Amino acid sequence: MTRELDAEHLSERAQQLLKLLVRRYITDGQPIGSRTLSKEVQLSLSPATIRNVMADLEDLGFLASPHPSAGRVPTQAGYRFFVDSLLTVKPLRNRVVAQLRAELESDVADSRALAEAASVALSEVTQLAGLVTVPRSKQITLSKIEFLPLSDHRALAILVINDLEVQNRIIYLDRNYEASELRGAARFLNEQFAGKEIGSVREELIRRLDETQQQMNDLMVAVVRMAQQIFEGDEEGGFVLAGETNLMDFAELSDVDKLRRLFEAFNEQRDILHLLDRCLAAEGVQIFIGQESGFEILDECSIVTAPYTVDDETVGVLGVIGPTRMAYERVIPIVDLTARLLGAALKSR
Repeated sequence: MTRELDAEHLSERAQQLLKLLVRRYITDGQPIGSRTLSKEVQLSLSPATIRNVMADLEDLGFLASPHPSAGRVPTQAGYRFFVDSLLTVKPLRNRVVAQLRAELESDVADSRALAEAASVALSEVTQLAGLVTVPRSKQITLSKIEFLPLSDHRALAILVINDLEVQNRIIYLDRNYEASELRGAARFLNEQFAGKEIGSVREELIRRLDETQQQMNDLMVAVVRMAQQIFEGDEEGGFVLAGETNLMDFAELSDVDKLRRLFEAFNEQRDILHLLDRCLAAEGVQIFIGQESGFEILDECSIVTAPYTVDDETVGVLGVIGPTRMAYERVIPIVDLTARLLGAALKSR
């Protein structure tokens, strides 16, 4: 049989067969054989004809045979062709839209809390891992700080940022402090740092500990260390992640060593942040399939991302991570809608 296919001009029959095979494999997770596809009413092709077309698709690198006579599975190239040329995005069910709106149209004032809500919503709706970069203003200024004593050597730090955003953080102390001591600590920090940019506050705290620790009394040392603990998590960038354990449900990602290395990458954040940074300047949904991410640990994963904006300015990126065998038709509109809802929620604060 003369090969009728090439990567740029797949016949309509080959495209239809590839689309059905990819969709069936995404659902079943098992290699798909010609007999299985012959039962699809859309094809109306004999198993022999289907085998010939599948062989052509394999020659082109769109399909692979994991084992002899075990059927075919899509390759990275097959998924890419499917996403770029064959994908039919499904309208979201009203229940899904309502769930996303409920998560992101709440009265949450803290931008980080909104990012966390978005990541949880993404993971719950897609059953994949949801991740959202923490939105950052161009300038983050400390307006005021207060402390409330808690049990077990802890205190609640209440920060007012940029005169409007309230953030609550629990800090761990070397002992239990009286409310009067914490009020004094807050008064000192407000006198020294109110109105200053967070980055400069952090630098000043480090300088004071390095240069004047010997000259400060124990309480002042403790106060500076309290403040340093509060602000040490405020580095630019970073993302919040939810639902990473969902990835354990997929056979292709269930290898213990692979999961360990993937979770380590989540914790370190560096490589994944680098990938997300590439999406900041992009418009709309971006899809990285397998090795397209450029990071070996993600070779068997796909990442679907979208930037989110406030007043036409991109302030972050969100998305999901899952196996290459993800339901792209459903995931893409979920990611797109969540990005728009998060941007609207941040704007309305």
